[in-house]
Parts: sequence; C-alpha cells; structure tokens
Amino acid sequence: MFKFRFFLVSSLLSSILICFGQKKQRPFEYDKIEANWESMAQNYNVPKWFQDGKIGVWMHWGVSSAIDENRPNDGSHYGRRMYGPNDGETGMQLNMTQTLSDWHVETYGPPESFGYEKFIKNFKAENWNPEELVKFFKDCGAHFIMPVATHHDNFDMYNSFFSWNSVKMGPKRDVIQEWKDAAYKYDLKFGVSTHLYWSPRFFNTARKYQKPNTAEWEFFNMDYDPKKYASQDSWNEHWYKRCWDLIEKYSPDMFNNDSPYPSIKTGKGLGVKLFSDFLNKDLSENKGKQTTVLSFKNPKMNKAAFTYNLERGMFGETQEHPWMWATDLSGNWFYRKQAKTRMSIPVLIGNAVDAISKNGVVMMNIALKGDGTLPEPQAKMLRAFGDWIKINGEGIYGTRPWKIFGEGPLKIVTKRTGENLKKYSAKDVRFTSKSGNLYAFILNTPSQNILITSLKRKGLLKKQIKNIELLGSHEKISWTQSKEGLKIECPKNLPAQTVIGFKISLK
Repeated sequence: MFKFRFFLVSSLLSSILICFGQKKQRPFEYDKIEANWESMAQNYNVPKWFQDGKIGVWMHWGVSSAIDENRPNDGSHYGRRMYGPNDGETGMQLNMTQTLSDWHVETYGPPESFGYEKFIKNFKAENWNPEELVKFFKDCGAHFIMPVATHHDNFDMYNSFFSWNSVKMGPKRDVIQEWKDAAYKYDLKFGVSTHLYWSPRFFNTARKYQKPNTAEWEFFNMDYDPKKYASQDSWNEHWYKRCWDLIEKYSPDMFNNDSPYPSIKTGKGLGVKLFSDFLNKDLSENKGKQTTVLSFKNPKMNKAAFTYNLERGMFGETQEHPWMWATDLSGNWFYRKQAKTRMSIPVLIGNAVDAISKNGVVMMNIALKGDGTLPEPQAKMLRAFGDWIKINGEGIYGTRPWKIFGEGPLKIVTKRTGENLKKYSAKDVRFTSKSGNLYAFILNTPSQNILITSLKRKGLLKKQIKNIELLGSHEKISWTQSKEGLKIECPKNLPAQTVIGFKISLK
C-alpha cells in the first residue's frame, strides 16, 4: 500500500512539474488576409499541387439529373423554365422556356400541383459508387475532383443546416462527404462548387405557386426579393452562413463560387469576407502556407486575388496568373439523354493543351444520371483523354508556360462561353516547359515533315538542342534547325492519338 501511495504521489508531482516546466503553446501566428480585394491580391498564392496537377473533373449532379431523360433542352435550368417565361426573356431563351413549360404540364401536370420539389423523391442515386467513379477519373488523368455542392435550385448535396439537403431527402446520403472520402482514398485533391447566389432569381416564376407556412416556402426562397435580393442583408447573411457551413464541415482543397456574391457596395462585403475567411482558415491550419484554391468567374476583378474560372471560354494569350478552363462533356451540364457536346475528342485534347500552354488548368464537367451512373458517351471522352495523357503526360503535368504559347493558323479568341470547336491543323503548335526541357505539341496528325518557325536558329530558343523524342515512342527522330525554323522529319510510326508531343532536350 505504501509503495502504491508513493508511486501515485510521485506521478502527480511529476505531472505538475512537467506542466510548469513547459511553455504554454501559442497559436501559430501568420499574416492574416484582410477582407478586402487589395489584401487578397497581395497575399493569394496558387498552391503547387494545382499548377502541377493540371487536370480535374467537375460533377454537375442533383435533383434535375433524375427528371425524365427525354425532356426538352433545358440548358440545366429545368427548375426555372418549368414555371414559364421570366420577365425579359426573348428569342431562343423564351422558346426554350415555353417548350419546356408546356412539356412539363403535359408530362407531370400543372406546376401548382406538381412543383419542382416533387422531383426530389425521384433522385435516389441507387447505383452511385463514388469510389469506382473517382478511380476511373484518376485512371483518365485527373488529379482533383470538384462536385457541385449546391446548384441554383437551392438543394444542398451535403449534411447542411438548411433542411432541403441530400441527407434528409432524395438519396439520403452525404454526397459531398462520400466524394471527399473517395478522392482522398485515391490521393486526389478535393474541391466543392456552390452556385447558390442565383437561387432567389432562379425560382422567380415559381413564387406565385407557393403558400405561406409550408416547407416549400423556404425551398423557393420566398423570404427574399427575386429582383432585389443582392441588396437584402438577410439574403447575403444567409448565403454567407450556407457557404461557411460547407467550408467548415468539409474543409475542401478548392472552393469554387460559380455565381455572383455579396458585393462591398450592396452586400456589406460578405463575398470578400467569405473568401478571405476561407483562405485564413487554411493559413492558420498550415503554418501560414496556402494549400487551397479559391476560384470564381468575375472577369473584372484583379486576377491576382483568386483563380479565374473561365467557363466554356478560352484565352488568346498566355496569362500571368494560373486560371481554370471549365468545359462540359455532357452538352447540358446536368444529364439529359439527347444532349451531346459539339466538341470532338481531338478538339477537346487540343483545347486542353492550348489552355495549359497559356498557364491554364483543365476542369472537365461530367453529368451523372439520377441513379449515379456515368453515361457512356461521356465515359468514352474521358477514356480517350486518359489514353492520350498516359502517353503525353510528361509534357503536361508539372509544366509551366514557355516564352510563347505556340504558333499556327487557328486563332483562339479571348472570350467567355466561346470555346473553340474548330479542328486544329498540323501547323498548330503549343509549347510547355519543365526541368530545362521544352515540349512541343502538334495539334493534328502530321502527314509531312513538321516546321516550327518559332524555334528557328538564333530565335527565341537560346539554348542548343541536344535531342528530340516523340512521346510514347522509341523511334529515333531526325531533325535540323535553320534560320527558317526547327524541321522535324515526320515519324514513321505515329501514336494513334491525333495530338502528338515532342520532348526537346536542351544543352
């Protein structure tokens, strides 16, 4: 007994002495980003994983994915169009809305008896296997994924405090958490995309069918003015809380705001507050080092302050700051059977190389069916892209832009929602660089010798060429450099892909 008491007392004394002997740990101090655009521009740093990874997959999936797959073209806005035309709609948009509204009445009944909320029970995700899908995305070259957490229809695909979510309704699964778990299992970075800010305007024409004191009142944003919500403190605060809830619960590596946000003038700066809070959370957790990516679509904002999302658009010149080329492989963003992308696989690959040569990162959207499966036409495109990058990835991953992006007759115009759909030629060339090597991609299969005029002797290429290899081939490549350019003899055995890449080793 004496020995036990002596041991107990000794242990307590030792613990007390250790506590007094240790210095109290203080939280890590770092330069906090202030909630203004000047501070954001001065402190935002794109992490290396994003610039090196180059390829991501974006997933638009939700309630509208489970609506009849033979519905008319809705442009992913079924929930808006089904209630009839909005004020100011004209031309093609008006025709699309009227066609879909008429179809909805014929198929499901009038919107007062069958509103958008009735589709939620059909969204079951019964065959959804996120691990299987993420593994497929990785096999096709992706280094990160970015599912939509909330689209314009106000339905959260995660366990949110907002009652209309995928845990309580529809699939009854925490979709965002399962995507994240699958991404981390396969060592991919994980992002989320929110499109929430459009929501009050999105359901403008649904308002006349809603009744007070119902659950639907909340879902259709009846407490917010569809035309003046951007100036309503109640809406801007609600938007901030919903977005911060998503960030706190899931700690994404990338946060994409795919719509407007509360401005400094009308929204008390809650937009830049959310963005700076997101980055500061990351800095505080990673000893002052930024590991996350913030992206959105505002072309007027200083692009040093965030990563610009150029949705379905392209740049004509190399950009100073890394940016995101966001494209869609489904033809509709959300699944619809008759929708088809107009972009061929060779053009998809060519556009991807073009974006990367100009300091871009590629984000390809896929649209799952309501049951959670990937339609074969989209899988085919991803598979072809994966086959190409398995051969050419050395000249893509971890690269940076060269002195110029390239050369050739096809001129890419800087434009949002105006991505290239034209075929490239064998004279269209794009460059990347890495570890002292230059990579030249020929954007269509050459049938004769290749001449790259930008690489002429005593031109932009200051170092001497040591060797040239065709990526994915052991064939010896013959070449000569003159004042006209770099002439590469057309290889006898070309890869099956349309776009081919050469590694130019320099002395």
